[in-house]
Amino acid sequence: MILEDHVLFAESLELAMTVEGYDVRRVTIPEREQSPSALITQVLRQRPRVVLLDLDLGQFGSGEKLIAPLAQAGVNVVVVTGSLDRARWGDAVRLGARKVLAKWRPLNDILATVRRLNQGLQVMSREEREELLQAWATERSHLVELEGRLDQLTVREREVLAHLMKGRTVREIAAVGVVSEATVRTQVKAILAKLDVTSQIAAVGLAHQVGWRPPQLAA
Repeated sequence: MILEDHVLFAESLELAMTVEGYDVRRVTIPEREQSPSALITQVLRQRPRVVLLDLDLGQFGSGEKLIAPLAQAGVNVVVVTGSLDRARWGDAVRLGARKVLAKWRPLNDILATVRRLNQGLQVMSREEREELLQAWATERSHLVELEGRLDQLTVREREVLAHLMKGRTVREIAAVGVVSEATVRTQVKAILAKLDVTSQIAAVGLAHQVGWRPPQLAA
């Protein structure tokens, strides 16, 4: 079964695997972000032996949220991704993916992986698995450290950072908060110091990197 939102790539996979003699089915990916439960149910109802899964499924969102439920149901999940992020590959393995392959690899590599899975053979060496898991662990440790910096912000500093994430200037933030621009500049300096960055852009980038959820702001 193929879970892929890029039609041309999905069609290429389907054709190549059909020629190899596999019974291949493509799943229509929902065009909006939603709970994965309905899609997982749809997939499991057809009892696939192998699922080829992209990590980026368009408006539906991340494919990572499908890996663990499918793997726990006994499905061999093979991730085929355009992502270069090795930590993300490691996360997929951690969640239960049997193998992660780059989309730019020859189709024969994907076919060989499916063939080995059907033969009950290993498709990932211990060294590759450990390297990917270490990449995930290193990235996760880094994100935890960044989250710790964000936790140091006061309530007001969090509000100011939230305004910065919306693209508001110091003057606009001051007007919304009914405070002086000097006060806001002092708060911005405190934010940069606590986050250990040198610019407002870097502060906003850090917040996005860890998926920080800003407080609700007045319009």
